[in-house]
Amino acid sequence: MKTVRLSVIALLLLGALSCKKDASSTSSSVTSDQAADMAASAMASNSGGVASMADDISANALAVTSASGKTVNSASVSSVKQACGTTLSDSATFSGSSSSVTFNYFVKYTHTLNCNAQEAPDNLVNTLTYNGTFDGPRISTTANGTANATIAGLTQTAANFVINGEYKRQGTFQSKVGNKPSGNSNLDIVITNLTLAKPGRAIVSGSGTFTLTGTAGKVNYSYTGTITFNGDGTATLNITGGSSYTITLTSGVCTRR
Repeated sequence: MKTVRLSVIALLLLGALSCKKDASSTSSSVTSDQAADMAASAMASNSGGVASMADDISANALAVTSASGKTVNSASVSSVKQACGTTLSDSATFSGSSSSVTFNYFVKYTHTLNCNAQEAPDNLVNTLTYNGTFDGPRISTTANGTANATIAGLTQTAANFVINGEYKRQGTFQSKVGNKPSGNSNLDIVITNLTLAKPGRAIVSGSGTFTLTGTAGKVNYSYTGTITFNGDGTATLNITGGSSYTITLTSGVCTRR
């Protein structure tokens, strides 16, 4: 069992889940800014999102390659011995609080190691299940979900880890801005070639698509769009036929572009 607690100072500096310049409305429907809040919450490190998943499975990949003797571990990650073709399980708790944010997520992992013809680690196939809560200045959520992600680039000659997979989240939400809708949400994010530099595992590039559906009151809502990872700790979220947002991956703070 691993327990991860983000510092209160970091949370205060970074804020949480805030898409600025929210459009106001008297309807109970979800605005594009509020949809971006929900998408941002599924991307951020401090809410068990895609960035958190990528960091955890890349840390495990580095630990496996370090244990194999094929990669020098210079990122303070403990080595993990895993035989080719085997599946191991792990879990983690992500929690933290500040004057504006409280979050708590529990994640269970399984990871299967595939090796190349030389019996050296090649890729890890990961499955995740998770559940948790988030309460921030703009939105509160209770959610659970699943993810499937393959991380490649475990060979000695590979300069980067590359992740491909799908991340799903469903649950309830309460917006605290604009018309303050509440309801349920279903979010599906497909990640393509999310690239993390070795050994520090910083995200340097990648892309994705998302689909968000649900109900708020008696009103159905639906949004789709694209995600581009910018390599500077942010991602660009483009809503189809609508606005574009910059998301800070550590916190989920998002600003309309």
